[in-house]
Amino acid sequence: MTKRAWILGGMLAVAVPALVYGQQPRAGYLPSGTIDVTHILPAAPQKGDARYEGDRAIFKATRHWLGTPRGDLATRDVNTGVPYMMSAYSCAVGVALTPQNAPTLVKVISKAGIDTQTQSGAAKDYFKRLRPFQIDKGKTCQAPEELKGSYDYPSGHATWAWTWASLLSELVPDRATMIMARGRAYGESRIVCGVHNATAVEAGRMTSASTLAAVHAQAAFQADLALARAEMTALRADPATPKPENCAAEAALVSQPIL
Repeated sequence: MTKRAWILGGMLAVAVPALVYGQQPRAGYLPSGTIDVTHILPAAPQKGDARYEGDRAIFKATRHWLGTPRGDLATRDVNTGVPYMMSAYSCAVGVALTPQNAPTLVKVISKAGIDTQTQSGAAKDYFKRLRPFQIDKGKTCQAPEELKGSYDYPSGHATWAWTWASLLSELVPDRATMIMARGRAYGESRIVCGVHNATAVEAGRMTSASTLAAVHAQAAFQADLALARAEMTALRADPATPKPENCAAEAALVSQPIL
């Protein structure tokens, strides 16, 4: 299997459904070889070190969330599709986002997401770290069979969520606090679900941030980002744009510490 085929195959379990929604780009913004996150991330924790033991304690301490409202949010956050991601960030942005009313936003995040998820997939294969339920026994919000052959470190979901949160915060800076909090909670949902170690979620955020730093230097990205900013400004200014619902309840869950 070629490296490209492996990357695309590995992404199927995480973000490819999101990236192929409608007529989405097939390539990211970065030329091949621009960045290698395996040289940026700290090494995956090994048995006996403090980070490894911390992950074990966190996994065991968070199993009680399943079956609660926070656990239900975590289960919903398994979804990586574009419509769900737009809905997930709608309360934070302050308007109901859909692929139909913000197609340029979808384009720029999906294209940048190819870059961040490519790095995430390559790092997973490099570190080959087991997921927490493969080390300790405990309930998960996803059937283990759904994650067969997919490694833990870094979290692709956390990478994807941080990509959305980072770019949305640039486009709607007056809502950045709420947007970034939702991105943090989406990543934490993987811990609540028991399918990623806490250090893998942290590594996912670092993967996204490191890759996006390189993406920002690309002229094509800057041009698309400017178009998305204009789109978001017009959408938020239009009184006909629907408002999201149940935002107070979501905010309470987002702000709830999981430990």
